[in-house]
Order: sequence, then C-alpha cells, then structure tokens
Amino acid sequence: MSKLSRLNKDRTVDGILVQLPLPKHIAEKTIIQAIAPGKDVDGFHPVNAGALFTGQPCLKPCTPLGVMVMLEHHNTALRGAEAVVVGASNIVGKPLAMMLLQAGATVTLCNSKTQNLEEKTRRADILVAAVGRPGLISAEMVKPGAVVIDVGINRLESGQLVGDVDFDRVARVAKAITPVPGGVGPMTIAMLLQNTLDAAESLAPSST
Repeated sequence: MSKLSRLNKDRTVDGILVQLPLPKHIAEKTIIQAIAPGKDVDGFHPVNAGALFTGQPCLKPCTPLGVMVMLEHHNTALRGAEAVVVGASNIVGKPLAMMLLQAGATVTLCNSKTQNLEEKTRRADILVAAVGRPGLISAEMVKPGAVVIDVGINRLESGQLVGDVDFDRVARVAKAITPVPGGVGPMTIAMLLQNTLDAAESLAPSST
C-alpha cells in the first residue's frame, strides 16, 4: 500500500496497473481501490467503473475498449443490433455490456447460470464469449452472419492456446470472427497504451 501511495503522488508516473490475479493473501479490491483513479490505466477502480456506468469520461477497461475499437474499425453496425455477451466479469463482461448498450445495441448479459444459453446466443448479431471455457460456443449456437468476438484464452494440456469459441466450425457460419491468439489480446495491449497516454495528458500541467 505504501508503494502505491508513493506512485500515486509521483508526478513522473502517469499510469499504474496491478497484474492480476494477486496472491490469495492480498485483497484485490483493496489494492485496486488504492490506485488513484486518474492513474488507473486498467480502468478497474470503482470511480472509473461508476463513470462508465453513467456515461461520463473515464479510463475504461482495456479489453472491452479494444473490442469496441475493433467493431468500430470494421464498421460493425451497433445501433439497433442485438448483442449477447457470455461472461459477466467485472473486467470484461459487465463493462463491455455497458459500452455496447451506450452504443445503441440491445444487450443480453449471460453468466454461468444462464439457462438455454443457445437460445440467447442464436439471436445475437454480435456475440462475445468471455468465460474461459474452451469450445463453449459451437457453430450451432451462432446466428448465420453474426460477428463473433472471442475474448477467452485457455491453454490445453497439449500447450495449445485456444479461445471459448470452436473457431474452425464457427468461422463457417459467422460473418467475422476473432482468432485466439492474435485477436483481442493485441487490442488489449494497444488500449493499455492509449489509456496511459490519456492519463499522461490529463495529468500534465496546463500550459500558461
């Protein structure tokens, strides 16, 4: 905590992130809340989460922000679209659902207890998988022509990295799909750099 306090006060430090998950003996919420909101380049602080919820300027979580930038870059129609997010974490699912909602999409946020998941996912024009369960999303669960964003990253016993989506089969059905690795991951890193730049500019002394 003392280290974070020093970094918060250090004007040469523009951004702070904590590598998660933390060891069990360290309270994750306490550490995140100890970061100055203006330096919270992960976008996890409750102040930033509240600002996102209410549509105010803030540092946004990097992975959801990266997904939104990808969708925008490829001119994906969001207003009026039906979006389904599978996975309700504070890091990805919840903030992404809010961003999609603010962009004009109709959003369904699913979790591990959602019943008849396939019924929900097959309605989606935009389907996001962010659970951490390999092969969860099969081709039968995807609406033909949907845009599928795979946020999951899982390491199989063979050492292979795969997402939450059965990529090869779903790719035959979807209009567009992100690979794992090489899809959302690089965008997360890019948004971390963008957040750091935004934090640096907001903390910079005003010119006189």
